[in-house]
Amino acid sequence: MTASDVAVGIIFLAQTVVGVLGNSSLFLHYLVLYFTGCRVRHTDLILQHLIVANSLALLCRGVPQTMAAFGMKDFTSDIDCKLLFALHKVGRNVSMWSTCLLSISQAIKISSGNTRWVELKMKAPRYIISCIYLSWVLSLLLNVINFMYMTAKKGNKTITNVKDYGYCSSIRHDPTAYSLYTALLTFPDAMCLGLMLWASSSMVLVLHRHKQRMHHVHKTSSLRCSPESRATKTILLLVSTFVNFYTLSCIFQVCMSAMYTPSWFVVNAAFIIAGCFPAASPFLLMSRGYSVSGLCFIWIQRSGTRDIMGNM
Repeated sequence: MTASDVAVGIIFLAQTVVGVLGNSSLFLHYLVLYFTGCRVRHTDLILQHLIVANSLALLCRGVPQTMAAFGMKDFTSDIDCKLLFALHKVGRNVSMWSTCLLSISQAIKISSGNTRWVELKMKAPRYIISCIYLSWVLSLLLNVINFMYMTAKKGNKTITNVKDYGYCSSIRHDPTAYSLYTALLTFPDAMCLGLMLWASSSMVLVLHRHKQRMHHVHKTSSLRCSPESRATKTILLLVSTFVNFYTLSCIFQVCMSAMYTPSWFVVNAAFIIAGCFPAASPFLLMSRGYSVSGLCFIWIQRSGTRDIMGNM
């Protein structure tokens, strides 16, 4: 076991422990709300699914990768590898789709008050909740291929027909078929990124316009930022974090898939980057995310749409 393996193992261990603790603290927060009888909004339900997906992605990748980095060998069977890789992909996909739905939901909340938008606001919670459950089902179906090609390293008779991922291996198959499958998995990711950028840009634009209209109210205030400015900064932080981590993750995943024999650096870098957003997102939500909901409620209340707020 080399020093680089130890360093990678420490990174995986720290990322997993910190991420799971952060997501667990948020999950505990919602348990307290549930047992105290507090009303849970549909956005809170999205966050609950995001927490579960983040934890699943971190545990299914971080724990075995840490064990492999610290020199443990042959601790997984074929079925273990298939389940670990499939569940990690499911958690990663649901985490992405949950974040996308959360952004869309927030954009709908603070949208303009014409008749068409009001009707959409009334129906959005039901549609969004259905979408979050559908995301689990679709993600499971899209990752069925992991049950076909993933195998334990100890079961490999030769090293020429497999890609080494540390604690598991993937049997090489037809490049054309694999390229098509990679494109199939990449398309939902790209769509989610596009929808989130659109929704977040819409929120920033609406809040900016409202800030301009309300400038005469804020111009005599102290140096404190207006609610709209704080909400805008929070949205930009969440969007930039999401886009940066998942764009890097997709780039490394594509490189790893394209290489006949992925290097040690590419494999570990891809796995570490894939765990960054699930590990960091609970802390972003705890430090800034809750303020988004609160500030949006303030904006809605000031705009005189209390009837809409009652449906959140």
